[in-house]
Amino acid sequence: MSAFADTSFLCALHVPLSHSPRAIAWYEKSREQVIVAGLVPYEFRQSVRLQIFRHRTDRTAGFDAKTGMTAISQFDANLRTTSFSVVPVEWADVLDLAENLSSRFTDMQGHRSLDILHVATALHLRIRRFLTFDERQHKLAQAAGLIVGP
Repeated sequence: MSAFADTSFLCALHVPLSHSPRAIAWYEKSREQVIVAGLVPYEFRQSVRLQIFRHRTDRTAGFDAKTGMTAISQFDANLRTTSFSVVPVEWADVLDLAENLSSRFTDMQGHRSLDILHVATALHLRIRRFLTFDERQHKLAQAAGLIVGP
């Protein structure tokens, strides 16, 4: 079986965060292929860069550049190995699924566009397990019929 990883899971896997022990434990024990697709690689790198910026302007926020650049390097190394599988998507199909999810759930649950696109990407790829630590995205993925973890 494969598992679709969202940005919150990947950040916890590559940067020391409160959810890191759970992400690492799942990753080390699981035999599932971690799928990274759609906008996730971009969103991961952008999120790390934003945390570096936040730390530069407020030392109590985000994390330092060394931590961030190490996280990006480790992520990129995982993309080059069999640890992760980068899968292409048909964007027209993903956007149709995203529109359907948005019309069904956003007005009642308040989802962000990228979260909807990630869930739609997993559905498009017919991946049953969705890895996230984001509570709203967890709720959306579950409502869409996915098994949510870790």
